[in-house]
Amino acid sequence: MRPEKDNFRRGNRPVRREEPREQEENENQLEGRNALTEALRSGRTIDKVFIASGDTDRALQYLAAQAKEAGAVVVPVDRRKLDQMSTTHSHQGVIAVAAAREYFSIDDILQEAENRGEAPLIVICDELSDPHNLGAIIRSAECAGAHGVIIPKRRSVGLTATVAKASAGGIEYMKVCKVGNINNAIAELKEKGVWIFGTAAEGSVPMYQADLTGPAAIVIGNEGDGMSQLVRKNCDMLVHIPMKGRITSLNASAAASILLYEAVRQRIG
Repeated sequence: MRPEKDNFRRGNRPVRREEPREQEENENQLEGRNALTEALRSGRTIDKVFIASGDTDRALQYLAAQAKEAGAVVVPVDRRKLDQMSTTHSHQGVIAVAAAREYFSIDDILQEAENRGEAPLIVICDELSDPHNLGAIIRSAECAGAHGVIIPKRRSVGLTATVAKASAGGIEYMKVCKVGNINNAIAELKEKGVWIFGTAAEGSVPMYQADLTGPAAIVIGNEGDGMSQLVRKNCDMLVHIPMKGRITSLNASAAASILLYEAVRQRIG
């Protein structure tokens, strides 16, 4: 089911999702070169690094390269934007956002299913930008007994403090995997026997007719345009949630919850 567009568009202009948000996650925000250096040295998971664009300082560039090698997304931004984000007023040209919890791999998720003796049940989030949506999905996935949630590295919210809060503790128990490319992750899951079910208003199969008893991954599109065309093409099946009212779309987290609990219903029998 295509999620609502309210969180993605303001007027007729799309929100630029790679820009830092006005209210960054202070609990996980690291400011200055020493703070980032020590975080990387300790092995702390870094989601994003905002670095002053045009800064030719070699030490700063080297630090950004280290963060990128460790899996962080490095985003060049205007120094005035860093000034706005900063709470210490001493950012030294770099502000990093650390993950609220470590990430896992696809193999970790599949191993979790094997350990439980269950067919894998996974949620794939295709570029969600609202931390409340991601947190709510993690919460629903944990309650439904899903084995993992997959998110992309770019153009997506990571495991921020807001996501952790919205998950109501679910983040502590749910394995979340961050991948460089969603389509590559889908291909890997297919190779390991997992069926990919995309959710779309125009999906040809009502969710009640989709067999979610076997290894399954449910794809939830972003808040603006739903699934990307390539992700849509790579799904094994497009399913839709029957809509009986006048409103024809659901929030991303609501759609995920409905599909997850349809899987639960089918698996209980």
